[in-house]
Amino acid sequence: MDPLPVEIKVNVEGDVAAALLALGGTHGAVTTRRVWFAEDRDGVAEGRVPLLDGGVIVRFRTGSQPDDLTVKLRPCTREQLVGRFSEPFEADSSTYKIEEDRSGDRRVLAASLTRAHPAGALADAVLPEADPAVRFDAVQERFLRACAPAVPFDGLVALGPVLSTKADKVQLDDLDVTLEVWSVAGMEFLEASIRVKPKDKDDAEEFEARAERRQRELEEAVRERGVVLSENSENKTRRVLTALAGGFGHRAGGNGASAGRQPGRQLRWQ
Repeated sequence: MDPLPVEIKVNVEGDVAAALLALGGTHGAVTTRRVWFAEDRDGVAEGRVPLLDGGVIVRFRTGSQPDDLTVKLRPCTREQLVGRFSEPFEADSSTYKIEEDRSGDRRVLAASLTRAHPAGALADAVLPEADPAVRFDAVQERFLRACAPAVPFDGLVALGPVLSTKADKVQLDDLDVTLEVWSVAGMEFLEASIRVKPKDKDDAEEFEARAERRQRELEEAVRERGVVLSENSENKTRRVLTALAGGFGHRAGGNGASAGRQPGRQLRWQ
């Protein structure tokens, strides 16, 4: 089996603004977007995240770029990815990726299908009374039915928005690093990431050695700039969704649909 692309992530602990400055993320162009996640309405009313616990992430992004809707399986297995979804593809406005996510000692397989939409087209899908699932296109529905048949998608609600601010191609030594801050509900998370892609004629052993080397280089580059890496094993998606679901649950007796509607503060990147 050919090696899969790897996305390597490190999460930062402590003062996010100071870490951005230390990593050189306060210069150059940035992209600011709002991120929403769909979850089971009844589940989040009880403070639970059934889709996420079932290995499914449904994400909406709106903002300065065209809108997009992603359905992702993480973690998943190659055996789950059947038929057309056993290999990556691009078609029309859709991109399907299979890659490995790495953070510290944690390695998981992820498969994601993203559909681009015109700017503003998804605004109605994240309203409190809306059902986000109605915006899945036919290919995304087939993906979920084929590869995650046990996960129900009736009665979803959008949680968010999370304010995402991203800087691409930040140079740390010889690495092109993406820095992304998520801000919501009084919380801020900073993630630094790189992607390692197989080269022509890479065998599995050669690619694994290169990916491991790049992971060490990323971790060392961040630490050398005085930035502390988080030891929290949970990724930012779970930490944010758990917090948003908890807020929704506390309000379920009243206006639960309004939970999480206030994004976090926007950092001064320049």
